[in-house]
Amino acid sequence: MAEENAVNRVVLTPDGKRKLDEELNELKTVKRVEIAKEIEVARSFGDLSENAEYDEAKNEQARIEGRIRDLEEMLRNAEVVDQAGQPAGVVGVGSEVRVFDLEYEEEDTYTLVGATEADPSKLKVSTESPIGKALIGARVGEVVEAQTPGGVIKLRIDEIH
Repeated sequence: MAEENAVNRVVLTPDGKRKLDEELNELKTVKRVEIAKEIEVARSFGDLSENAEYDEAKNEQARIEGRIRDLEEMLRNAEVVDQAGQPAGVVGVGSEVRVFDLEYEEEDTYTLVGATEADPSKLKVSTESPIGKALIGARVGEVVEAQTPGGVIKLRIDEIH
């Protein structure tokens, strides 16, 4: 059982957990009610076997219920990692890391987050991504290498927050 839990473990920042809690609450208290009303209205149109509105509403209901189950599972297996509980000067979940790309001579600031919070367009990288894996545990001044789809990149850690 412990091994199964490790496989299903979801790493979240406190903000990521809050967002999942909010989404779950919205789905349960607002979206469920809305879709139930849509189904009721669609039923009133008559023959359900040829009722596109009913079919669409039932499909949306299934999607909502599936997302609720997924969110509940994620939250049940969540490990909330707060930056405050991590060693100072070491990159961990929740860290903002200013790096210098040695090949392109560019500076970027990445935020390390759990997989469900990742948003590469905002430089929020998952700890499971190549860059995230390379950065975890690094210290200021170190150079890390990440094997990305575009090739190996070398990043110097300049600052950790």
